[in-house]
Amino acid sequence: MPDSHTTNLSRDAVLRERAARVIPGGLWGHLNAAKLPAGYPQYYSRAEGCRLWDVDGREVVDFMSSWGPIVLGHHDPVVEEAARRQAQLGDCMNGPAPVLVELAERLVASIPHAEWCLLAKNGTDATTACVTIARAATRRRKVLVARGSYHGAVPWCSPSTAGVTAEDRAHLVFYDYNDVASVRAAAEAAKCDLAGILVTAFRHDMSRTLDLPDPAFARALRAICDETGAALILDDVRAGFRLHLGGSWETVGVRPDLAAYSKAIANGHPLAAVTGAEWLRRAATEVFTTGSFWCGAVPMAAALATLEELQRIDGPARMRAMGQRLRDGFAAGAERHGLRIIQSGPPQMPLLQFAGDADFRLGEAFCAAALAAGAYFHPRHNMFLNCAHDAAAVDRGLEAAEEGFAAVARLSG
Repeated sequence: MPDSHTTNLSRDAVLRERAARVIPGGLWGHLNAAKLPAGYPQYYSRAEGCRLWDVDGREVVDFMSSWGPIVLGHHDPVVEEAARRQAQLGDCMNGPAPVLVELAERLVASIPHAEWCLLAKNGTDATTACVTIARAATRRRKVLVARGSYHGAVPWCSPSTAGVTAEDRAHLVFYDYNDVASVRAAAEAAKCDLAGILVTAFRHDMSRTLDLPDPAFARALRAICDETGAALILDDVRAGFRLHLGGSWETVGVRPDLAAYSKAIANGHPLAAVTGAEWLRRAATEVFTTGSFWCGAVPMAAALATLEELQRIDGPARMRAMGQRLRDGFAAGAERHGLRIIQSGPPQMPLLQFAGDADFRLGEAFCAAALAAGAYFHPRHNMFLNCAHDAAAVDRGLEAAEEGFAAVARLSG
């Protein structure tokens, strides 16, 4: 029987209390709602298209798309039917199902730089495999990484240093995103031990204005790798299949040697991929990468259906158009309320900030008020459009944003 204390709490609050007793911190990592403005729910009961319902029954238009994995829309019928058919045949078996070969063929055929691919479960798997393959191929150790860039949640790249040793990161050399001189200096510091340069599709560090890649910067990275024999590694985990179906740096005309994908590849089913150039094929057979669930067939069937559907409807263009509609609406709303805003990132993955809002007080007030009015935005992290965001959904989000702008205007006044 529930006690009088829990009877007066929301279902979300009760679940949080229960979780705090059995899960350190109540929840791990970036999904912990305690890091969001007041009023954000932690637990959800269902999702459909671009909408979410929390366990207390509140419905919102979802502009985070599960932090990126949802690219066609929650519970997309085409993807879920493909997953259901494969589940009836088998998922985790003694070896892979034929869909593994079909998906690998599809990725190699659709990603211009790819001559082969490996499949895994999450983005950290993929970025770690890329770094390991580059080192195996070159017989070198140093990898250049941009300051502040996120590449995963294991000791060599975790944003937290708790439990991390200096040795875990001994062979990382840092540069500044979009700064060619800093990359050249880092490459000089690595000398003849440069195995690869790791770079995100665009600069999407949390809690800062986002930067698209300067084409000259992208070309310089390609040239340095060509000059030194190092591998150019594109971390496309966050942006892959939203900006371009052939890889995000097709938009700047530069092709990597290795690329890591996850998030949107299977519309919410757990999967990741590494794609690579021919000269890295042998190294990819030499390194040992595996996992008990890495040959799960259901996510592969979901991924194949996701990629086919994205191509059929030109998903990146659809998300770009709706993202621009959202961005234009934000601009108009801010102007009505006399507010100065900063919008950055590609339209499919936008970020809204308020000028001078160093402590994110205004951003958090905006998001809290918009959430109460029916739209889930984020004050610090880029958001994600998905293909279920149509004009009506975006406009509903902008109606909620109007409440957010009004809240900020009151604080600013």
